[in-house]
Amino acid sequence: MSPIVKLIALKSSPAFRWTVGVAAGVMVALGLVLLYLLTQATGNRELYERNYALLFGLNVAVAALLLLVIGWIALRLVMRLRQGRFGSRLLVKLAAIFALVGLLPGMMIYVVSYQFVSRSIESWFDVEVEGALAAGLNLGRATLDTLAADLGNKTRQAASQLSETPDAMVGLSLERLRDQLAASDVMLWSASGQLIANAGESRFIFQPERPSVQQLRAARFQRVTTQIEGLDEVVPGGNGELGTAAASGPPARGATTAARVKAIAVVNNPNLSVLEQSRFLQVTSVLPTGLVANAIAVQEANRQYQERALARGGLRKMYIGTLTLSLFLAVFGAVLLAVVLGNQLAKPLLLLAEGVKQVAQGDLTPKAALKGKDELGGLTRSFAQMTQQLADARSAVQHSMSQVDASRANLQTILDNLTAGVIVLDVGGRIQSSNPGATRILRAPLQDYHGQPLGVIPGLEVFAKDVLAQFAEYLSNTTAQTLTHWQQSFELHAAGHGASDNAITLIARGAKMPGTEEYLLVFDDISDMVSAQRAQAWGEVARRLAHEIKNPLTPIQLSAERLEMKLTGKVGPAEQALLTKSVKTIVDQVDAMKRLVNEFRDYARLPAAELVPVDLNSLINDVLQLYLGDATEPMAPVVAELDPHAPPVMGDAQLLRQVIHNLLQNAQDAQDSTLNACVTLKTDYSPTSKRVRLVVSDKGSGFPEHILKRAFEPYVTTKVKGTGLGLAVVKKIADEHGARIDISNRVTDGIVQGAQVSLSFAVAT
Repeated sequence: MSPIVKLIALKSSPAFRWTVGVAAGVMVALGLVLLYLLTQATGNRELYERNYALLFGLNVAVAALLLLVIGWIALRLVMRLRQGRFGSRLLVKLAAIFALVGLLPGMMIYVVSYQFVSRSIESWFDVEVEGALAAGLNLGRATLDTLAADLGNKTRQAASQLSETPDAMVGLSLERLRDQLAASDVMLWSASGQLIANAGESRFIFQPERPSVQQLRAARFQRVTTQIEGLDEVVPGGNGELGTAAASGPPARGATTAARVKAIAVVNNPNLSVLEQSRFLQVTSVLPTGLVANAIAVQEANRQYQERALARGGLRKMYIGTLTLSLFLAVFGAVLLAVVLGNQLAKPLLLLAEGVKQVAQGDLTPKAALKGKDELGGLTRSFAQMTQQLADARSAVQHSMSQVDASRANLQTILDNLTAGVIVLDVGGRIQSSNPGATRILRAPLQDYHGQPLGVIPGLEVFAKDVLAQFAEYLSNTTAQTLTHWQQSFELHAAGHGASDNAITLIARGAKMPGTEEYLLVFDDISDMVSAQRAQAWGEVARRLAHEIKNPLTPIQLSAERLEMKLTGKVGPAEQALLTKSVKTIVDQVDAMKRLVNEFRDYARLPAAELVPVDLNSLINDVLQLYLGDATEPMAPVVAELDPHAPPVMGDAQLLRQVIHNLLQNAQDAQDSTLNACVTLKTDYSPTSKRVRLVVSDKGSGFPEHILKRAFEPYVTTKVKGTGLGLAVVKKIADEHGARIDISNRVTDGIVQGAQVSLSFAVAT
């Protein structure tokens, strides 16, 4: 499967789609959450201040991640385009269109929003607004200061009324002063900070709050001191000033009722001695609720205004970051949508393109198909079905071809093992194919001449010409067209000698191959059959000669001898000599004719072999005794090389003795005039084949080539006085014993160094 098909299959898998969907959903959700957090932070000052760095960092991280994803998608598209992958241009166009659709409106909205945010933030910090807030803050402070100063004056006047009142009677005076001043609490303190008397809410407190040493010292020097208390419970940072709010929003009602003005004045006593201490009058009055609320609201608004004025740069960055993140989300969504839609459109086309490419390369494996219900999905399914049909058709063709190949292999095996020769020729006589049988019969390397005319093979020129003539006659004869083949016998002379040299007799049949312009030539070597027929014919001739010739020979010899006996002494010396010589010639020739007739008779009437276990080595030693010690005629010496491990063989001792005698006699006759004449007779046992081989070799001139093929036929001989029946008798006896007989010349470096005849006998079991 190709990488494109694997990629399409991967993208089509539910796991891949689920992973991509989850990743896109997580990124979009993260962006939306950040947008929500940004909007919440910009509406909540405390949350904004506390999480500004975190929100800004997350904003930048998400924007960078989205930018990297968009860049990666763009890089993949560019790489696909450079690689020339099918559908890349379509994906690039779709991505560009959707990116522009998302980017251009987004950029327009971004620019407008940027200007709007910048101008809106600047408009929040107008000079008139700041002046109004400052004036309101000053007004609130002035009002509170006026109330504190009025209470201080009243406290100082009340202190002068208590200057001559002793400590024991001061309680009633304090109650009266509390009612006059409309105060919530009135207390009289000693210079050491001890409570002398009190009136109001402090009576219910076990340990009222005493003035500090600094407050008492300030009251002694300034005669009176005032301060506003309770505002720090709502607005932290007391010391009589409006401080920073502890929490955003207007103060609660319960918090504003705790605000009060406290005044401390020195009570002067004209009768005060040196040892007596000064007293201090402390008056506490609750501030009006509306006044305190308005003062706190003005101060809180001014504080928020100043803080936002100081942080408006960061606020602008946060809003711009929010807009930028929104722009990136829009562009990323557009590009992602372009890629998704582009893949949906290009995926079937890519699948079809890859499938067509594979089919063009001969790959008919099952092709992937989309399950969509649209036309492109149906097209992929139709293409996959067509490919499957092609694959089935090719499988059927391959199955048929395999059957044809198997049949061809079987036919070739049959042809290779046929003893007959088979050659296929074209109309020009060129060899198209041949089997080993043809090479063996014609004794020519036909494989080397494939594609060449049969007539170019040495020794087959006449044969090729005759074969083509037979085909031409067969095809031109309309009557012969009804026949399926022609048949003719040929005589070959593969060795290149005369007409009678090394002749091979062939029976050939020819036919035209159906549906082609080729010829089939089938032939077989019938030389052995002809030789057997000749041997049979010679046997018949021998029997006839023995019967027809032998009978008149005896009367001829007797008549000649009687004629000599009757005429002896009755003729002159000259006539007597002529008579004696003539009678002797007649008698000698009659004897020769008798011997010839006897040999033919023996050849025709060889007895059937009676096979029994025979020790071949012992039999050879017995025969060799006839060739030792006889010096009447010069004969070549016989050297015996007998295998002592040779077991007995199945044979007829009398017939085997005749075989050995004939082979030795022929070998010696072949070396009558040869220097270093020697006849070697050896036996050799082969445990593998379970046969004993008898070999008789000489150092004569060997057999002529034209004799080797017909050496075992009667009356085929190279000797002047021979009858040619010796090897014929040997061949006939070997056939009776089921022995394999071979005859050949001993050749060394291309020089014939004698002849060799071998017989292979089966071991007796």
